[in-house]
Amino acid sequence: MSATRTVTLLGSTGSIGTQAVDVVLAHPDRFRVTALSAGGSDVGLLAEQAARLGVSAVAVAEAGRAGALREALEARLGTAAGVEVLSGPDAATELAGRGDDVVLNGITGSVGLRPTLAALQSGSTLALANKESLVVGGPLVKALAAPEQIVPVDSEHSAIAQALRGGAHTRDHSEVRRLILTASGGPFRGRSRDEIKAVTAEQALAHPTWAMGPVVTVNSASLMNKGLELIEAHLLFDVPTDDITVVVHPQSVVHSMVEFCDGSTIVQASPPDMRLPIALGLSWPDRLGAVSPPCDWSQATSWTFEPLDDETFPAVGLARAAAGASGTHPAVYNAANEQGVAAFLDGRVGFCDIVDTVERVLGEHDGVAPDDVTLESVETAEAWARHRADELLGRR
Repeated sequence: MSATRTVTLLGSTGSIGTQAVDVVLAHPDRFRVTALSAGGSDVGLLAEQAARLGVSAVAVAEAGRAGALREALEARLGTAAGVEVLSGPDAATELAGRGDDVVLNGITGSVGLRPTLAALQSGSTLALANKESLVVGGPLVKALAAPEQIVPVDSEHSAIAQALRGGAHTRDHSEVRRLILTASGGPFRGRSRDEIKAVTAEQALAHPTWAMGPVVTVNSASLMNKGLELIEAHLLFDVPTDDITVVVHPQSVVHSMVEFCDGSTIVQASPPDMRLPIALGLSWPDRLGAVSPPCDWSQATSWTFEPLDDETFPAVGLARAAAGASGTHPAVYNAANEQGVAAFLDGRVGFCDIVDTVERVLGEHDGVAPDDVTLESVETAEAWARHRADELLGRR
């Protein structure tokens, strides 16, 4: 039996975090969670998780919510004296750097970059669900990460990692012809650009197969999420972006594929359930028992695959261009998108304005060469992109 692993869960009250808690509680002999972090909007749930898991430290990103968190902990534990409470924008980074066996980064957005770097510097295995930190700080993350120190938690990249382990003889991926990322197509699959201009936030949040947070769900509707995943796959697996293909698979059962030089393609298939890649992220390279129901092969079923409609959904093409433009263009891609999504969810701009703004901001960015990227240059590029995107979105 494998030894019990200590775990830090970042973003524990979000979609990834709550499902990670389910996985841990179902396998108490395999994991011991020592610390949790969350944004601070739901301190009641965070305190409940802390009590159930018996953690020694909790953190909230909003400094003003520390008092409410202490009260919530006292209500559940009788006293919060035994639980360390951290707060503020650097709290998650501090927890990530404490050296647990595994740090699961389930934070949404580029604010996850510093915790990602801290986890890698401390020597922890990084179970990465925060794709933005790799997209934004690619050169920095790659420079720090030891081989196999990052285990992807996105279902697409987990699928690729599993296929590579099963099908590749060499570690340098020289046998790989291409990676195939699958996309559900989101709620607007099959519609033209004119038909999606007037869609509402409620419609964009109605994903046909996955239950996710609002930002990720809107990104899935615009296929911006698939653009981020293309950049992530390029960085994780050292495969050129030209050798990464996106196909639409509405059933979301085939999570991604690897095509090899001899013409063979290995597929990872399972019903859409994030607990499977989360469990693999925590236990890699081992598999846990009874994590998720498998496909029911006794029932007739059909899987379909369609080409991506680049005209209606240009986000993937923009991501491919950003990855090849400079070391900071991916950070600008993500930052401008985050501002656009926030404006759309607030009802201030239309759905198509999100990607249009990203394209405009990318076109105005000068960029920094990958070898010259620093944390400061990434954060400077991000700040500029957010400001410029807000200017453009305000005009709309």
